[in-house]
Amino acid sequence: MAIEDNPQSRVKYGEELRRLREAAGLTQEELSQRAVMSRTHIAHIEAGRRRPDVDDARRLDQVLGTSGFFVRFLPALDGRKVAEHFKGALEFEGQATVIKEYAPTLVPGILQTQPYAYEVFSSSYPRKSDAERDKLLATRLERAGILDDFHSPEVWALLDEAVLRRVIGGPAVMCEQLRHIAKLGESRRISVHVLPFATGAHTLLEGFLSLMWFDELPSIAYAEGVNSGRILELPSVVRECQEIYDHALGDALSHRKSLDLLRSVAEDYEHEAQRAHHP
Repeated sequence: MAIEDNPQSRVKYGEELRRLREAAGLTQEELSQRAVMSRTHIAHIEAGRRRPDVDDARRLDQVLGTSGFFVRFLPALDGRKVAEHFKGALEFEGQATVIKEYAPTLVPGILQTQPYAYEVFSSSYPRKSDAERDKLLATRLERAGILDDFHSPEVWALLDEAVLRRVIGGPAVMCEQLRHIAKLGESRRISVHVLPFATGAHTLLEGFLSLMWFDELPSIAYAEGVNSGRILELPSVVRECQEIYDHALGDALSHRKSLDLLRSVAEDYEHEAQRAHHP
């Protein structure tokens, strides 16, 4: 599950911060020094482009003497919970110029084929009606439209070998899915790297991670776990996530070797599917 961001509340949050900062007679630079935050981060919060984390809100309350107002306001920035297509990050995904994702068990959403995504949603919990499942499926497939432009965004897919080996929907579905990823890699639309089982422990064992860069906004990270998802915007935290990703990428196979592995595993699935139809 992901948290859907509430842009309107984010704008109101920023307006209230600016009003209280000005009432206190502080410039953005002065507030940034007292609250131990960057001036740029404060500017983005006031413009409604970014949201503070809990520590940010606590420091703002302390400096501005607002008795916990900014901490209490934080839940209003969140909308409803939505399914695993992480709609909370959808707004950012559509603006990103670079997207780097790590997938521990499932193919990343923007790379999923229709049969693969269908199986994922059909097995999700709580159970969904056919109409609910089809709506989620349509949304997921629409996201893949960002790959229609060859140049933007630049996409990196770091896949644990478990993504290739976990059979979702049967060998025929897996064969089609892995060949779809390989085709995107062969056409140089995406860069693919597989973390083989032989690597053992690595820095991204804890779960899914998506990193995004933008032309005019600070980069963000999105981390997802069971029934939870969080957009991370604090610059120091985002940099740490980027470093963690880079360390894991260093343990992965090269793009060319990853494509070879994808094709090989897809061929194994094809043979398995043929044996099932012609025992």
